[in-house]
Amino acid sequence: MGQTDGFVEMIDAANGFFTELRANNTKDWFEPQKARFTDRIRKPAEFFTDVMAEEISRKTGAPHTGKLFRIYRDVRFSRDKTPYNAHLHIFLAPADKDAPAPGFFFACEPGALFLCLGMIDLQKGDLLRWRAFVDSWGDLLDDTLVAVGGTLADYGPPALKRVPAPHGADHPHGDLLKRKGLVVKVDIEGWREAGLVRATNAAVDRLLPLRKLLVERF
Repeated sequence: MGQTDGFVEMIDAANGFFTELRANNTKDWFEPQKARFTDRIRKPAEFFTDVMAEEISRKTGAPHTGKLFRIYRDVRFSRDKTPYNAHLHIFLAPADKDAPAPGFFFACEPGALFLCLGMIDLQKGDLLRWRAFVDSWGDLLDDTLVAVGGTLADYGPPALKRVPAPHGADHPHGDLLKRKGLVVKVDIEGWREAGLVRATNAAVDRLLPLRKLLVERF
């Protein structure tokens, strides 16, 4: 697919809309703009979500489902009471909800377009498995991260301040042991020339070696 897939126009519309929303994050501003958001961003994004779920399922050989996050923020437990999310986020996760397998996360924000792969907020047994994985395969994980060329993102709960027991403070992979999961981010490049689907697929391809390592060793 190229520019005629329509998703390039969606990204341009999203960048303009969310830039304005950041400066006017109120119901009074949003309500007259709701149809613009729905027609030019949300509906194309729903289609894009379905397309990428199929693409990732094909590439990985494992069924994935897509979730487009709502624009409305849940402000019940937040100090920030602005009512709307000024970004477009999509989660593309393995269909097997019981498996702590890595999922893909697409993000369009003013000035940024990127794809992440990872697992966040691991709990109890899964968190212990993560630490055992890092302890056993940390060197290979580091090599894979270098090969992928992405950056570690800070989604999810904050890292621990100290390396957890029984690992020592001088563990060579102490920074990874402090984390409660792993999220790696790569920029989606060349989307205007190649089309969004093709450019996002290229980002998926970059992250596949990391996914393979996590699926096989975690």
